[in-house]
Amino acid sequence: MKLKLKKSQHGIHKLSIAGMFITLGIVYGDIGTSPLYVMKAMVQGNGGLAHISENFVLGAVSLIFWTVTILTSVKYVLITLHADNNGEGGIFSLYTLVRRRAKWLIVPAMIGGAALLADGMLTPAVTVTSAIEGLKILPHFNDLFGNNQHIIIVLVITIISTLFLFQRFGTESVGKIFGPIMLLWFSMLALFGIINLMGDFSILRALSPHYAIQLLFSDENKLGFFILGGAFLATTGAEALYSDLGHVGRKNIYWTWPFVKISLVLNYFGQAAWLLKAKETPELYPVDSLNPFFQIMPSQFLLFGVILATMAAIIASQALITGSYTLVSEAIKLNLLPRLHIRYPSSSKGQLYIPAVNTTLWAVCIGVVLYFKNSEHMEAAYGLSITVTMLMTTILLFNYLLKRKVSIIIAVLITAFFAAFEGSFFIASVVKFMHGGFVAVFIALAILFIMYIWIRGYYIKMRLQENVEINEYKEQLSQLKHDEDQAKYATNLVYLTNCPEHGQVERKIMYSILDKRPKRADVYWFVNVVVTDEPFTADYTVDTLGTDYMFKVQLKLGFRVDQQLNVFLRQIVTDLLCSGEVKIQSRTYTTLPGRKMGDFRYIIIQEKLSSETRLSAAETFIMHAKLFIKKLTVTPAKWFGLETSDVEVENVPLFLGSRHDIKLTRVMK
Repeated sequence: MKLKLKKSQHGIHKLSIAGMFITLGIVYGDIGTSPLYVMKAMVQGNGGLAHISENFVLGAVSLIFWTVTILTSVKYVLITLHADNNGEGGIFSLYTLVRRRAKWLIVPAMIGGAALLADGMLTPAVTVTSAIEGLKILPHFNDLFGNNQHIIIVLVITIISTLFLFQRFGTESVGKIFGPIMLLWFSMLALFGIINLMGDFSILRALSPHYAIQLLFSDENKLGFFILGGAFLATTGAEALYSDLGHVGRKNIYWTWPFVKISLVLNYFGQAAWLLKAKETPELYPVDSLNPFFQIMPSQFLLFGVILATMAAIIASQALITGSYTLVSEAIKLNLLPRLHIRYPSSSKGQLYIPAVNTTLWAVCIGVVLYFKNSEHMEAAYGLSITVTMLMTTILLFNYLLKRKVSIIIAVLITAFFAAFEGSFFIASVVKFMHGGFVAVFIALAILFIMYIWIRGYYIKMRLQENVEINEYKEQLSQLKHDEDQAKYATNLVYLTNCPEHGQVERKIMYSILDKRPKRADVYWFVNVVVTDEPFTADYTVDTLGTDYMFKVQLKLGFRVDQQLNVFLRQIVTDLLCSGEVKIQSRTYTTLPGRKMGDFRYIIIQEKLSSETRLSAAETFIMHAKLFIKKLTVTPAKWFGLETSDVEVENVPLFLGSRHDIKLTRVMK
């Protein structure tokens, strides 16, 4: 049977002008702000303006063009966007499509998700700092503050902190202006690109991949093969593009991407044209942190350009933050991360707020700004982890192609091509590890460690957990129900169970009802929640067990459905009252005349690892770590939406593995 959700979540935005504006505003923030730092990073990585040549500039812009074309246009827009899970995109949605093919596929999903979260934490710091550093070009700013980087740091921290502070209020109203701002941003990119191309269209020679390949083996390229790490920064937003598929729909991305790509390419080529002219001007050689993005703007437009760049950087950061919320939420529903408190500050689809994630992101972003101090150092560390995510997506995509019955030869060729391409970028980016990339790697490993502890602990528990048949206790529960010597504990007594098998629950639940303290009730409910591969499923099944006082309910909820257990269960009981499977529960005292349902009392069993547990040292560590993490996260009552319900938490010892019972010997005095 179907549950009724408060609001329909199934509609994907159709192709429309409004939809395309929304797409511009929330999908392209990361990749759209890459011109702020990509060309600058490649030039500085080669020693600065004084050490570049015409062949270097042609090769650099050619590398950028073909990187964006192959990774973003071909892999993500043309191929990966088709791998949607009921309209939802992202690495976890892709994993749910293929996880039945092999259990080990959870590994690339975990690695990719952790790397995406980690590298994404650098995005607000890199983009906002790159934009604010444009102020240094303004004469009035220099007159007031000189080359004082501390002022830049203070401004960046203020902007980032304000951005994170406002997350708790939702971004629905602010999000409506993102589209027009990004339209203006991309139009500006294209305009100044064209203006700088007008004097010399010969730079368009770089559209030939010959110049990109030649640069990799040229003596003029001081970074050698590792220059790919700089070019890769131009496409770091490609994975975010796939993740936002569920927010805007495939058609809106198809129709807006050509405009976005043309704008980006024109700006990159405009920067390259300016560099060819600037290298003939020795006076510019000593300029500190020379950024061709701002240099291609007319001087009278610089202030507006910096303001617009800052707004675009904020939008890119906002997309990263909301994307992180979605990613973490999906990981929680897939049992890859512990439960965290999730709030829904607005009615918009996908609008959610996770306080713990927000605080963590803010702290990391501020830490990155304070540690690296300027965008040049941040750029050196940026992009390493995202190459890992792309490789993991390629592995999952290969399995998706096989699932869709694509010829294995074609699937292998596609996978080998992208794996070789992305593998090259990964190897080229490894050099970033010593230049700050270790920060993103450390964060990714920390997230991956938590994921491993959580999922491994679940498997250990499920492997050793003892389940019983509910019908074995049918007579005892019937007798307890009618035993008036026992005070009534609740009309409806609800237990949450992890056992998905029909007619079964954990032994500890029956121990709680019958042994710990006999709990008399009119109806006993055993509720199991299963998270489905589809994002917005809302179904349930009921096993009456041949009675009108014992029910095993299985809720099947999509991984993006809020688990409002009290709301759903009351709806289920209402359905069963209408069908006559549950007797009317009349109440003497009530503020609601004609009420047919009695009270509900929820029992949540909280486990403590027993000292008598006999597991291996590694498994014991995993279980202790999981229980410790569990203490720091949201309570089950909050997670299942039971904060306003009658909930009792019972502590029981968790016995896992073999037990070595010690037999006492009586000593006679």
